[in-house]
Amino acid sequence: MGLMDDASVRDFLDGNLFAVCGASERRQKYGNQIFRALRRSGRVAIPLNPVADQVEGCTAYRRLEQIPECPESVCLVTPPSVTLSFVQEAIELGVRSLWVQPGAQHSEAGQLARDAGINVIDDGRCILVALLEL
Repeated sequence: MGLMDDASVRDFLDGNLFAVCGASERRQKYGNQIFRALRRSGRVAIPLNPVADQVEGCTAYRRLEQIPECPESVCLVTPPSVTLSFVQEAIELGVRSLWVQPGAQHSEAGQLARDAGINVIDDGRCILVALLEL
């Protein structure tokens, strides 16, 4: 049974607009690989980076609220303390689905998002594996 058999994974990937918090300018970094994989799969993805103005030629934002249209699905590749602040912002904005990548998990953030009715994947599964199954 693959990741695509999981309803929460399908719900995440069914979004129309994706944000990658922690998208790096450096191609070898996990956040950059996830950003590129989402775009290669035909999805519209927006990078979030604390210092870069662009990632892979796309305008990068510092915060979710700066993106002109609220993303439905947000992938987090951030330190846990940063994950918490992005999750709080996602709740305020009405983001539908969050995928917290291995190493970015924050137990309080995951529970806050679940309590707000957000689809949360934060159990150590990797989005790159799911995208390979498509």
